Amino acid sequence: MNTKLNLLSAFAGLALIFTGCTKEPLNNLTREESRIYITNHDSATNFSSFKTFSISDSVTYVNNGRSSRDRTVADQGFINATIAQMKAAGYVQVGKQTNPDVGINISRITNTSTGVIVYDNYYNGYGGYYDPYYWGSGFGGYNYFMPYGYATYSIREGALSIDLLDLKDASANNRIKIVWTGLIRGSGIFSSDANSQVKTLFDQSPYLKTN
Repeated sequence: MNTKLNLLSAFAGLALIFTGCTKEPLNNLTREESRIYITNHDSATNFSSFKTFSISDSVTYVNNGRSSRDRTVADQGFINATIAQMKAAGYVQVGKQTNPDVGINISRITNTSTGVIVYDNYYNGYGGYYDPYYWGSGFGGYNYFMPYGYATYSIREGALSIDLLDLKDASANNRIKIVWTGLIRGSGIFSSDANSQVKTLFDQSPYLKTN
């Protein structure tokens, strides 16, 4: 499993346990210090083989396990920030109907809880936070699968997930492989700067580039 956790700010906050006078030092963390950034990818994927990408113009909103499509001002901020980071990595944005190499889904998750799941084999028929028809309808209704271990966390305040889907090999395998996931968990995600948060995920993933 290839997972990275950005815990520097969290550790800095935990240091207050030993130096502070308050009984609840974690309550003094800022929103930025409370966040955890998690990235995971398929180690067998050559990301430089991808040249083009397409991104959904809305996000999947998951609330208490129920999902719908939505696009708030904050959602649009994360969509724009993801586009900017992909372009900075050398990828070219194209329309969904022009056979992009990569599809991107963004999910906003609130008031739900998840666990830690490790998949040793392909996870066929992925039942996660996706519109089953958005990408699949253009590729014969293929299933999603993950070839890598995936970490999620129990949350109350919310989380944001960005997923890269390999559309290039979909026709050969009749499945859409999820090759990269970036997860942000913490406080004030949707009321803070999307650019810096998405940049943190991409900074943890230097392999996301065209060359």
